[in-house]
Amino acid sequence: MSRSNLSTVLDRQLLLQLGDRLKRLRKAQGLGTVDMAARVGITRNTLRAVESGDPAPAIGTYLRVMSILGVSGELALLAGDILQPAPRGCAAAQSRRGRPVVQVLVSAEDGRHKSQDLQSLALHEEAVRLARTDPALVQQAMDTVDRWLKSGDSRSIGLWREWQEILRKGAWRKVLGRSRRAQELRQASPLATLLPEKVRQDILGQVRGLKRGVVLGDAASPEAP
Repeated sequence: MSRSNLSTVLDRQLLLQLGDRLKRLRKAQGLGTVDMAARVGITRNTLRAVESGDPAPAIGTYLRVMSILGVSGELALLAGDILQPAPRGCAAAQSRRGRPVVQVLVSAEDGRHKSQDLQSLALHEEAVRLARTDPALVQQAMDTVDRWLKSGDSRSIGLWREWQEILRKGAWRKVLGRSRRAQELRQASPLATLLPEKVRQDILGQVRGLKRGVVLGDAASPEAP
């Protein structure tokens, strides 16, 4: 997968990995969620969202969390210009050595974010985006749940009834999280039926690409002759 094909699935994976890293750093420093939230000036729910890689919190919130944990300097690297080409005429620009190669490999790690979970989350985020713009799709999902409830599969009745409430209230955040319950709801979800096949296949292709790994950064360039 080339850089021109970077996708929302890749963006989602990066946020998931960032949230995981911030959570590990907090625990390594012996900070509980109450203390950490107080230091950052946010609620525990917002902190949980950050540590879950939720795209909803503002970048400023992520930055404050990073600052408390002592890793805001890494964002400064991104915001700075130290990786820009050297000015023409300077010694660095005239060097016969090639530019330093800076690359990052991003992949859906089986040990932490199983590709199935990432795939399910990406599919549901797109389905929710469509449902928010078209009430007819919400009604379609409700009709699907009603049919399922009439089927008599007692193992999923509790989840389907919860889906009825989610669809009625538009409580989408309940199914877009990383909790065990959110995963269970996605497994019993009527939303997958809302996605056009082309959109579905595109997301599946992006996830397959992440399984192989996506390289971000400069391609290796040979040294000048």
